[in-house]
Amino acid sequence: MNSDPDTGGLICIEPDWPAPAKVRALTTTRLGGISEPPWHSLNLGDHVADNPAHVAENRRRLADSIGLPADRIAWVRQTHGTHVARFPGADNPEVDASVTSETGLACAILTADCLPVVFCNTAGSKIAAAHAGWRGLCNGILENTAKEIGDPENTLAWLGPAIGPDQFEVGPEVREAFLARSPEAISAFNPSPKCPGHYLANLYHLARQRLNNAGISRIYGGSHCAATERDRFYSYRRDGTTGRMATLIWLMSE
Repeated sequence: MNSDPDTGGLICIEPDWPAPAKVRALTTTRLGGISEPPWHSLNLGDHVADNPAHVAENRRRLADSIGLPADRIAWVRQTHGTHVARFPGADNPEVDASVTSETGLACAILTADCLPVVFCNTAGSKIAAAHAGWRGLCNGILENTAKEIGDPENTLAWLGPAIGPDQFEVGPEVREAFLARSPEAISAFNPSPKCPGHYLANLYHLARQRLNNAGISRIYGGSHCAATERDRFYSYRRDGTTGRMATLIWLMSE
């Protein structure tokens, strides 16, 4: 449901997609934590100069709300790259996506404008979460994650809250980087009305193109804007110093 269900006191966004019942996923909002301004309140990022004790408590609340032990949320250190970790595996690896087939283990990524994408297969036996900033998206993070899932015709993908197409202004070098990879990307860039020579980039459209090219056609989500929905989401582009939302996906036991 996209109706912001109250998950144990945390207000979250749940995917509206036909995933198997054992597949659970959500994106947190900024509501329900203890962090103080400018990170208020449910900041889950431990790299943004917030009080570490507040971040730890916010992560504890998140774990409690989804019914998993805190050590069963597999956090990663994101680098805007294209590497994918398989869990269980190394703790806190430097990657931008993770995949697992293990029950009760959540793949998790952090965002505050970048695009979170979760994947599952229709059998409900494999899941993944990917962090797609423009660099990772351009260089293939979604394709690499899709390969780890396999069987693209039977893969579902959900696009979580990211900066919207009317807010993400980029320079010409970003547009050229995407066009060098795929000429069809031109449809995802419109001239900026405020800054001549710059463009408004549509991350959701670019992600759908990349997923389609990887053979995935069952794509959902992509309706939010982190930058304009100020009361619900963190946005680095809007605020600079700010917190991070988490997007998680995990498998429940039968």
